[in-house]
Amino acid sequence: MDKAASGWVSGFIGVLIFSGSLPATRVAVMDFDPIFLTSARAAIAGLLGLALLLLFREKRPERGDLLSLAIIALGVVVGFPLLTALALKHVTSAHSIIFVGLLPLATATFGVLRGGDRPRPAFWLFSCLGSALVAGFALMQGVTASPVGDSLMLAAIIVCGLGYAEGAALSRRLGGWQVICWALALSLPIMLLLMFATLPPSFAGVGPNAWIGLAYVSLFSMLIGFVFWYRGLAQGGIAAVGQLQLLQPFFGLALAATLLHEKVSPLMIVVTLGVVACVFGAKKFAR
Repeated sequence: MDKAASGWVSGFIGVLIFSGSLPATRVAVMDFDPIFLTSARAAIAGLLGLALLLLFREKRPERGDLLSLAIIALGVVVGFPLLTALALKHVTSAHSIIFVGLLPLATATFGVLRGGDRPRPAFWLFSCLGSALVAGFALMQGVTASPVGDSLMLAAIIVCGLGYAEGAALSRRLGGWQVICWALALSLPIMLLLMFATLPPSFAGVGPNAWIGLAYVSLFSMLIGFVFWYRGLAQGGIAAVGQLQLLQPFFGLALAATLLHEKVSPLMIVVTLGVVACVFGAKKFAR
């Protein structure tokens, strides 16, 4: 398997893992405070990441890498988890998943600005078309759903796209799992302090589903998924492999309907199929 194909396979596995993030977060915030959930997932993943770095005796990043690691930490360790957790207090996971269709455009944009990618003009046509479908749906639903929830989701997509692109660029030198582990380790002291500061007085009211949700977002969404995702972006190209995120709403909606029994409207399905179709056109012109 060549490098590009390996990148697409790794990216696809990462997308599958990330597809469960919003449903798991939705379950977890029913019993956990969003700030505690964000800090706890980052702290748990950070301790595991630090253990991996020590176990394999990884070389420390250079001083010039610290800014990139800080951007990654702010984008995917703190920003996206916190903003989505807050948003899911106002909207369902099925509704929020639609916004993930905007993530490829955000990732590709930052891939040009931070990662040096140069997709062809036709790529932007397909990418913008998929994003327009998502934005149109959000606009139609936002009035009757929650403008606050939608605004938080849009902010989450922007910071996540920046974190993805920055991490992919740095992964070309440090390696995929090393990047996310160093970003988690960098934010670990703050996340531990925040976790203990927001620790609930009692866990008596926390149900098993919330614990499962916390475990999933800590192990898979915060660590394991990034191992595959950053490797995929680095090997296959940020803009190209980033379009696989258009598949994430499809998988996420299926999980929301199956596990959470949330209503998935026909319009959600139509929009999801539309943005999924755009990935094939964008892929052709990504380079």
